[in-house]
Amino acid sequence: MASDTKIAIVTGAGSGIGRASAVSLLAAGWSVALAGRRQDALDETIALAGADGARALAVPTDVTDAQSVSALFKATVDRFKRLDFLFNNAGGGSPPDPFETISLETWTRVLNVNLTGPFLCSQEAFRIMKDQNPRGGRIVNNGSISAHVPRPFSAPYTSTKHAITGLTKATALDGRAYDIAVGQIDIGNAATPMTQRMQTGVLQPDGSTRVEPTMDVQAVADAIVYMAGLPLSANVQTITVMATKMPFIGRG
Repeated sequence: MASDTKIAIVTGAGSGIGRASAVSLLAAGWSVALAGRRQDALDETIALAGADGARALAVPTDVTDAQSVSALFKATVDRFKRLDFLFNNAGGGSPPDPFETISLETWTRVLNVNLTGPFLCSQEAFRIMKDQNPRGGRIVNNGSISAHVPRPFSAPYTSTKHAITGLTKATALDGRAYDIAVGQIDIGNAATPMTQRMQTGVLQPDGSTRVEPTMDVQAVADAIVYMAGLPLSANVQTITVMATKMPFIGRG
C-alpha cells in the first residue's frame, strides 16, 4: 500500500449505495474497509472492484453492537494503520404502517440501526482521527430526503433521519478541535434494491399510489468520492442528490 493512500470505512457496503460507494472509492485509489452484516455480500462487493479489490478489507459488522463496531475499527487500523474517511451509510426502514400501529420493537430496531449505529461508528472514528498523525479525518452521514420531509406512515425512519442531521451538526462542531470534518448526504430515489418498490408505486400524501422516478446510484457514489477527497480545510456540510423529477420539491 502506497504511503499516500487514503483509508476509508463504508458501512452497509454489501449492497446498494454502500456497495457503489465502496467500489467507487476503491477505483479512486482509496483503501476501503467494508462493513456489513453478511460476509458473502461484502465479498461480492470486493469482486465488483476487480483489481482494486486488493485494497479492500471485508469486516462483517453489526453496527448496533458496540463490541462489533469496535472490532471493525480495530481491524481497519491493524490493516491500514489509520483512518481518513467514514461513510455512515448502513440503515433500514419499516413497513408503511399507520402511526398508531407501530410496535415498540419496530421503533427500537430502526432507531438502533439508523441512529445508534452512526453514533457508535462516529465515536470510534473520533478516537482514531484525533490521535493519529497526521491528525484528523472526515465523516459523512447518510441522511436521506427524509431528513427534510416524511413519507406517509414513516415515523421511525423519518425520526431517525431528522436525528442524523442533529448528530451531523453536533459532531461537525465537536470535531473542529481535532481537524475532523463532518457532513451529510441526503439521497432521494437512488436505484437500489431498497427502492425497487418505486417501480410499482409508492403511497403519496393524498392517498394515491404512484410510480416515482429514480436515478442511477452511481450519482451518489460520485458525490461520496468528491466529499471524501476534499482537503480538511473544506467541508460539504450538506448535499442533496436526488432523482430530478421525484416528488420532493412540493411533496405533501
